[in-house]
Amino acid sequence: MEQTTATRTIAHLISDSAKEFGSKTAVMYKRDGTWHELSYSELGAIVQEVALGLIELGIEPGERLAILANTRPEWSYADLAAASAGIVVVPIYPTNSPEECHWVLHDSGATAVVCENAEQLAKIEKVWDQLPNLRYAILIDPPPGWSGATDRVLTLDELRQRGREANRLEELESRREAVKPADHLTIIYTSGTTGPPKGCVLTHGNYRAILDILHEVRHQRGIDETSELVYLYLPLAHSYALLVQLFCFDSGQTIAYYGGDIKQIVAELSEVRPTYLPSVPRIFEKIYTLVCSHFDPEYIAEATRVGMEVKEAEVHGREVSPELKARYAEFDEQLFKNVRAVFGGRLREAASGAAPIAKEILEFFFAAGVPVMEGYGMTETSTVATYSTPEQHRFGSIGKPLPGVEAKIAEDGELLIRGPNVFQGYYNRAETEFGAIEDGWLHTGDLAHMDEDGFIYLDGRKKDLIITAGGKNITPANLENEMRQSRWVSQAVMLGDRRPYPIMLITLDQEEIIPWAASQGLPTDMEQLVKEPKVRELIQAELDKVNSHYARVEQVKRFAILPHDFSQEGGELTPTLKVKRQVVAEKYAKLIDEIYAQPS
Repeated sequence: MEQTTATRTIAHLISDSAKEFGSKTAVMYKRDGTWHELSYSELGAIVQEVALGLIELGIEPGERLAILANTRPEWSYADLAAASAGIVVVPIYPTNSPEECHWVLHDSGATAVVCENAEQLAKIEKVWDQLPNLRYAILIDPPPGWSGATDRVLTLDELRQRGREANRLEELESRREAVKPADHLTIIYTSGTTGPPKGCVLTHGNYRAILDILHEVRHQRGIDETSELVYLYLPLAHSYALLVQLFCFDSGQTIAYYGGDIKQIVAELSEVRPTYLPSVPRIFEKIYTLVCSHFDPEYIAEATRVGMEVKEAEVHGREVSPELKARYAEFDEQLFKNVRAVFGGRLREAASGAAPIAKEILEFFFAAGVPVMEGYGMTETSTVATYSTPEQHRFGSIGKPLPGVEAKIAEDGELLIRGPNVFQGYYNRAETEFGAIEDGWLHTGDLAHMDEDGFIYLDGRKKDLIITAGGKNITPANLENEMRQSRWVSQAVMLGDRRPYPIMLITLDQEEIIPWAASQGLPTDMEQLVKEPKVRELIQAELDKVNSHYARVEQVKRFAILPHDFSQEGGELTPTLKVKRQVVAEKYAKLIDEIYAQPS
C-alpha cells in the first residue's frame, strides 16, 4: 500500500530507493588509491544485513546506537540500518576524547557503539566500565591479524554475517512498518561553542518533512536529481552531512565519499568531478585565496564585476552585449576556467553552510561559473531552514525560508523559526535559554534582519556580541570574516567584552606564510617567525585595510599572532571549523591580559 507523506518515515528510505534505482550507482569510495562503486541494490542488501545483525544482537526499537567514525560508506550503512530497524542513531565526532565519548554515550544511554578502528575502540574501552547501558561495540576496520572478538566486541563483517544467518526478515519489515513520524530518528549532540553538548532530538517526521520540502524546491527548479554526483567530506556526525546523505539516497543520487585525508580534497574533486558540493566556508576561502594570490586585487575585482553581470543576465534570461561577452571571455580564459577546473570542471552548484562566508567570495565564484549558494539552519531545525538559488539570491543574505517554514525577527533582533523541521527538544533536558520553543517558534540565538522582499541577513550571535567597557555593542563576525580573506591569515578572533576596545588573536596560514618568509630571508620556524617585525608589519597592513571598513569604535586596536593554528584537538574549533570563542578567551586569557597591559 502506498504511504502518504504524513505517514512515510526514514525507516523505508533505503529499501524504497533500492527497489526504485536498482543498478544505478549509489556509492563511490576510495580504497588503496582506486575508486570503487556500489549500486543501490548492493547498498540496500548491505544495509539490510546490518539491520538484521542489530536485531540479532537484541537491540530493541527506540534503543540507541552510537557511531564513532569518520565520514565513510560504513557510517551510512550503520545509520540507515538503524533507522530501518527503529533504532535511534547517536553520532559521535571521531575527534572526541574518551571523556567526551563517555558524556554522549552516558547521556543518551546508548546500547551499542560502532567504532571505526582500534584507536576509536580504545576510547570506548577506557570508559566502558562507567557505561552500564553499553552492551556492544562493533568494529569497522579491525587491525591486521585481529582476534579480539569477545561477547561484547565484534566486527561489522561479523555483524553482517549474523544478520544473514539469522535472516529475521519478517521482524525487520514489522519494525519498519511500526515506525511512526513522531518516533526518534537521531539524537545529535551539538558540538557547541560553549558548555557541554546537548542532545537534539530529531524525529523521522522532522527529516521526512525537510526531504519533501527539498524535493519540491528541486522540482520547481527543473533539476534532474538522479543525475547528481555529490562529493561528501563533511563529518556525518554533523546534521549538515546527515541531511546530504539522506537527500542523496532518497533521490537516487551518487555519493562519492572522500578518501579520509582532508589534504586530498582538492585532488579528489578533480578525480570525482562532482556536480554538487556541500561544504563549509573554509574550503571555499582557501581555494579563493589560492587562486587570487596569483593576480592583482584590482584585476580580481574587475573580473568579478564583469562575471557577475554576465552570469546574472544568463540566469535571468537577459541579453548580454557582444562587448561584455568578449570581456568575459578574456577573464574566463585567464582565470575563471581554472577556477572551475579546481572543482573538477562540471560542478553545477555548491552549498556553503555551518558558518558565515564573505560576500566577496560568493560573488567571485558565481562570476566564475561555480555558484556557491548560502543557506541557514542548525541542528535544531533538522539542518536547514532557509535557502538561496542561482535564480533567487542576494549575496550577503542567507536567503528566504524554505516552503512550509516560517521566519520572523523578534523585538530584540533574534531570528525565530517555525515549521515541521523544528526539533523536539533536548534529550534529558528542559532548556529555557537557547533553543527554547515558544508557541512553536524556535529561538535560534542568532541576531538578524529581513529586507522588504523577505531575504534574511544575519547580524551575529546574541552570545557573541562584544559589549565594551564604554557600553558599545560590537558584532565581531563580519570583521573576522574579512580578516580571514587575507592570504596570510588562517583564523582571526576578535575579543573585548567589558574591555576598553577590541583586540584580535590571529593565526597564520602556514602554506602561504612559510614560502613568503623564506623569500624574505626570515626564519621558517613558526615560534620564531611570529616574533619577526616584518611579519607584524605584514599583518598590521592587512588589519588596517579591514579596519578601514568599520566605524572607529569597532576597529581592532591591537593584535597578537599565535605560533600555531586553532584545531579541533586543541579544543578551539568545532568539527565544522567554527571557532569556540569562549574556549579561545579562556585558553589564552593570560596573553589577552598582556595585550591590554601594554603601554599605549
